[in-house]
Amino acid sequence: MPSFDIVSEVDLHTFTNALDQANRIIDTRFDFKGVDAKFDRDGLNAVLYADAEFQLTQMEDMLRAALIKNKIDPLAMNMGEVETSGKQVKQSVTMQNGLESELARKIVKIIKDSKLKVQSQIQGDQVRVTGKKRDDLQQVIALLRDQELDQPLQFNNFRD
Repeated sequence: MPSFDIVSEVDLHTFTNALDQANRIIDTRFDFKGVDAKFDRDGLNAVLYADAEFQLTQMEDMLRAALIKNKIDPLAMNMGEVETSGKQVKQSVTMQNGLESELARKIVKIIKDSKLKVQSQIQGDQVRVTGKKRDDLQQVIALLRDQELDQPLQFNNFRD
């Protein structure tokens, strides 16, 4: 029976590459000369350090561009609050990895409401969709791509 999994994952290696690219951009930009600004990575989290808040917004734009260039959807980014410590400001960035149970239930409800002849079940932080026909599964993928969800989705383990 054909099936596939709906997941939301961020590859750690490509995320590291995106942060390295953003750090190189900071080093070469004229408006960041003499500024103590950088990106630090801790697993799938990052911390932005700068001297002023407006520089943090510029760094956020740089990070988004680097993520897009590395084929990571910027919807996976959750920006934290701006914290001031001494003469530096910092902001944490958390990358969403895995489907939360609320979003997984929403995906299952969307699939059931579509009246397609498939079954969907939540398995941890992913949703498995099975059906008799490959075309039905492709319709589910098209349906979910058209939805406005707060998190990027990937479709993998497509099996016949």
